[in-house]
Amino acid sequence: MIVSYQMEERYMNIFLQGLTMGLAYVAPIGMQNLFVINSALTNKRKRALLTALIVIFFDITLSLACFFGIGTIMQKFKWLQMVILCVGSLIVIYIGISLLRAKTQDLEKDQPTMSIKKTISSACVVTWFNPQAIIDGTMMLGAFHVTLAAGQEIPFITGVACASFSWFIGLTFLISLISSKFNAKVMRWINIVCGVIIIGYGIKLFVSFVQMLL
Repeated sequence: MIVSYQMEERYMNIFLQGLTMGLAYVAPIGMQNLFVINSALTNKRKRALLTALIVIFFDITLSLACFFGIGTIMQKFKWLQMVILCVGSLIVIYIGISLLRAKTQDLEKDQPTMSIKKTISSACVVTWFNPQAIIDGTMMLGAFHVTLAAGQEIPFITGVACASFSWFIGLTFLISLISSKFNAKVMRWINIVCGVIIIGYGIKLFVSFVQMLL
Protein backbone atom coordinates (compact mmCIF):
# COMPACT_ATOMS: atom_id res chain seq x y z
CA MET A 1 0.00 0.00 0.00
CA ILE A 2 2.78 2.39 0.96
CA VAL A 3 4.79 1.42 -2.13
CA SER A 4 1.74 2.00 -4.35
CA TYR A 5 1.15 5.43 -2.81
CA GLN A 6 4.80 6.37 -3.29
CA MET A 7 4.65 5.32 -6.95
CA GLU A 8 1.49 7.37 -7.52
CA GLU A 9 3.11 10.36 -5.85
CA ARG A 10 6.21 9.93 -8.00
CA TYR A 11 4.16 9.73 -11.18
CA MET A 12 2.18 12.80 -10.13
CA ASN A 13 5.43 14.70 -9.64
CA ILE A 14 6.55 13.63 -13.12
CA PHE A 15 3.17 14.72 -14.52
CA LEU A 16 3.53 18.14 -12.88
CA GLN A 17 7.05 18.45 -14.31
CA GLY A 18 5.61 17.74 -17.75
CA LEU A 19 2.82 20.26 -17.18
CA THR A 20 5.30 22.95 -16.12
CA MET A 21 7.68 22.14 -18.97
CA GLY A 22 4.77 22.14 -21.41
CA LEU A 23 3.66 25.61 -20.37
CA ALA A 24 7.22 26.90 -20.64
CA TYR A 25 7.40 25.35 -24.11
CA VAL A 26 4.09 26.52 -25.59
CA ALA A 27 3.70 30.00 -24.07
CA PRO A 28 6.52 31.71 -26.04
CA ILE A 29 5.58 30.22 -29.45
CA GLY A 30 4.38 33.42 -31.08
CA MET A 31 2.77 32.23 -34.30
CA GLN A 32 0.52 29.65 -32.67
CA ASN A 33 -0.61 32.17 -30.06
CA LEU A 34 -1.21 34.84 -32.69
CA PHE A 35 -3.27 32.42 -34.76
CA VAL A 36 -5.43 31.49 -31.76
CA ILE A 37 -5.76 35.13 -30.63
CA ASN A 38 -6.76 36.31 -34.10
CA SER A 39 -9.37 33.56 -34.29
CA ALA A 40 -10.80 34.53 -30.89
CA LEU A 41 -10.95 38.18 -31.97
CA THR A 42 -12.61 37.64 -35.34
CA ASN A 43 -14.87 34.61 -34.75
CA LYS A 44 -17.64 33.56 -32.43
CA ARG A 45 -16.49 31.69 -29.32
CA LYS A 46 -17.67 28.29 -30.58
CA ARG A 47 -15.64 28.59 -33.77
CA ALA A 48 -12.65 30.06 -31.91
CA LEU A 49 -12.65 27.05 -29.57
CA LEU A 50 -12.73 24.69 -32.57
CA THR A 51 -9.70 26.52 -33.99
CA ALA A 52 -7.95 26.19 -30.63
CA LEU A 53 -8.64 22.44 -30.58
CA ILE A 54 -7.15 22.08 -34.07
CA VAL A 55 -4.02 23.97 -32.97
CA ILE A 56 -3.85 21.79 -29.85
CA PHE A 57 -3.92 18.64 -32.00
CA PHE A 58 -0.96 19.78 -34.10
CA ASP A 59 0.90 21.09 -31.06
CA ILE A 60 0.54 17.79 -29.19
CA THR A 61 1.58 15.72 -32.22
CA LEU A 62 4.66 17.90 -32.61
CA SER A 63 5.44 17.53 -28.90
CA LEU A 64 5.17 13.75 -29.23
CA ALA A 65 7.48 13.78 -32.25
CA CYS A 66 10.04 15.97 -30.47
CA PHE A 67 9.83 13.90 -27.30
CA PHE A 68 10.10 10.47 -28.90
CA GLY A 69 12.63 10.99 -31.66
CA ILE A 70 12.77 14.05 -33.89
CA GLY A 71 15.39 15.59 -31.63
CA THR A 72 17.72 12.63 -32.15
CA ILE A 73 17.21 12.78 -35.91
CA MET A 74 17.92 16.52 -36.07
CA GLN A 75 21.06 16.19 -33.96
CA LYS A 76 22.31 13.39 -36.22
CA PHE A 77 21.70 15.09 -39.56
CA LYS A 78 22.98 18.65 -39.90
CA TRP A 79 21.42 18.99 -43.36
CA LEU A 80 17.96 18.45 -41.82
CA GLN A 81 18.57 21.30 -39.38
CA MET A 82 19.54 23.50 -42.31
CA VAL A 83 16.46 22.56 -44.34
CA ILE A 84 14.17 23.31 -41.39
CA LEU A 85 15.88 26.65 -40.76
CA CYS A 86 15.82 27.70 -44.42
CA VAL A 87 12.26 26.67 -45.32
CA GLY A 88 10.89 27.61 -41.92
CA SER A 89 12.45 31.09 -41.96
CA LEU A 90 10.91 31.84 -45.38
CA ILE A 91 7.50 30.67 -44.20
CA VAL A 92 7.79 32.80 -41.05
CA ILE A 93 8.69 35.88 -43.12
CA TYR A 94 5.76 35.19 -45.47
CA ILE A 95 3.34 34.97 -42.54
CA GLY A 96 4.67 38.26 -41.18
CA ILE A 97 4.24 39.99 -44.54
CA SER A 98 0.70 38.62 -44.80
CA LEU A 99 -0.14 40.22 -41.46
CA LEU A 100 1.25 43.56 -42.63
CA ARG A 101 -0.74 43.38 -45.88
CA ALA A 102 -4.04 42.47 -44.18
CA LYS A 103 -6.58 45.24 -44.78
CA THR A 104 -8.68 46.76 -42.03
CA GLN A 105 -11.91 45.24 -43.35
CA ASP A 106 -10.27 41.82 -43.24
CA LEU A 107 -10.12 42.15 -39.47
CA GLU A 108 -13.77 42.97 -38.88
CA LYS A 109 -15.73 40.72 -36.56
CA ASP A 110 -18.27 39.85 -39.24
CA GLN A 111 -15.72 38.81 -41.86
CA PRO A 112 -16.36 35.47 -43.63
CA THR A 113 -15.31 32.59 -41.40
CA MET A 114 -12.22 30.70 -42.53
CA SER A 115 -13.13 27.27 -43.87
CA ILE A 116 -12.34 24.21 -41.76
CA LYS A 117 -9.91 23.00 -44.44
CA LYS A 118 -8.01 26.30 -44.43
CA THR A 119 -8.06 26.44 -40.63
CA ILE A 120 -6.50 22.97 -40.46
CA SER A 121 -3.82 23.78 -43.06
CA SER A 122 -2.99 27.13 -41.40
CA ALA A 123 -2.76 25.53 -37.95
CA CYS A 124 -0.45 22.89 -39.41
CA VAL A 125 1.79 25.56 -40.94
CA VAL A 126 2.11 27.69 -37.78
CA THR A 127 3.03 24.56 -35.83
CA TRP A 128 4.86 22.00 -37.97
CA PHE A 129 6.55 24.56 -40.24
CA ASN A 130 7.58 26.80 -37.35
CA PRO A 131 11.31 26.43 -36.63
CA GLN A 132 10.84 27.99 -33.20
CA ALA A 133 8.38 25.26 -32.17
CA ILE A 134 10.50 22.47 -33.65
CA ILE A 135 13.83 23.63 -32.24
CA ASP A 136 12.43 24.52 -28.80
CA GLY A 137 10.56 21.24 -28.67
CA THR A 138 13.63 19.29 -29.69
CA MET A 139 15.90 20.97 -27.16
CA MET A 140 13.45 20.99 -24.25
CA LEU A 141 11.37 17.85 -24.69
CA GLY A 142 13.88 15.69 -26.54
CA ALA A 143 16.63 16.46 -24.07
CA PHE A 144 14.38 15.94 -21.04
CA HIS A 145 13.35 12.52 -22.35
CA VAL A 146 16.90 11.29 -21.81
CA THR A 147 16.70 12.09 -18.08
CA LEU A 148 13.55 10.07 -17.45
CA ALA A 149 13.57 6.53 -16.08
CA ALA A 150 11.57 3.71 -17.65
CA GLY A 151 7.85 4.17 -17.08
CA GLN A 152 8.08 7.93 -16.52
CA GLU A 153 7.67 8.93 -20.17
CA ILE A 154 3.87 8.60 -20.28
CA PRO A 155 3.03 10.73 -17.19
CA PHE A 156 5.53 13.37 -18.35
CA ILE A 157 4.25 13.69 -21.92
CA THR A 158 0.67 13.57 -20.60
CA GLY A 159 1.51 16.62 -18.52
CA VAL A 160 2.91 18.34 -21.62
CA ALA A 161 -0.29 17.56 -23.55
CA CYS A 162 -2.45 18.90 -20.70
CA ALA A 163 -0.39 22.11 -20.72
CA SER A 164 -1.07 22.60 -24.43
CA PHE A 165 -4.80 22.01 -23.96
CA SER A 166 -5.05 24.30 -20.92
CA TRP A 167 -3.02 27.11 -22.49
CA PHE A 168 -4.82 27.42 -25.83
CA ILE A 169 -8.33 26.87 -24.44
CA GLY A 170 -7.66 29.37 -21.65
CA LEU A 171 -6.20 31.88 -24.10
CA THR A 172 -9.23 31.55 -26.37
CA PHE A 173 -11.68 32.11 -23.52
CA LEU A 174 -9.73 35.12 -22.24
CA ILE A 175 -9.50 36.85 -25.61
CA SER A 176 -13.11 36.10 -26.53
CA LEU A 177 -14.25 37.69 -23.26
CA ILE A 178 -12.48 40.97 -24.03
CA SER A 179 -12.89 40.88 -27.83
CA SER A 180 -15.62 43.53 -27.69
CA LYS A 181 -12.96 46.05 -26.65
CA PHE A 182 -11.12 45.47 -29.92
CA ASN A 183 -12.25 47.27 -33.06
CA ALA A 184 -10.85 46.88 -36.57
CA LYS A 185 -8.34 49.72 -36.11
CA VAL A 186 -6.94 48.24 -32.89
CA MET A 187 -6.66 44.78 -34.47
CA ARG A 188 -4.97 46.34 -37.49
CA TRP A 189 -2.25 47.80 -35.27
CA ILE A 190 -1.91 44.52 -33.41
CA ASN A 191 -1.33 42.74 -36.72
CA ILE A 192 1.23 45.35 -37.80
CA VAL A 193 3.22 45.02 -34.57
CA CYS A 194 3.02 41.22 -34.64
CA GLY A 195 3.89 41.15 -38.34
CA VAL A 196 7.05 43.21 -37.79
CA ILE A 197 8.09 40.99 -34.87
CA ILE A 198 7.50 37.81 -36.88
CA ILE A 199 9.42 39.13 -39.91
CA GLY A 200 12.31 40.05 -37.61
CA TYR A 201 12.27 36.57 -36.14
CA GLY A 202 12.17 35.02 -39.62
CA ILE A 203 15.19 37.09 -40.68
CA LYS A 204 17.03 35.97 -37.56
CA LEU A 205 16.32 32.33 -38.45
CA PHE A 206 17.53 32.87 -42.01
CA VAL A 207 20.73 34.46 -40.71
CA SER A 208 21.27 31.34 -38.57
CA PHE A 209 20.85 29.24 -41.72
CA VAL A 210 23.44 31.35 -43.60
CA GLN A 211 25.87 31.02 -40.69
CA MET A 212 25.54 27.22 -40.85
CA LEU A 213 26.48 27.39 -44.53
CA LEU A 214 29.70 29.32 -43.81
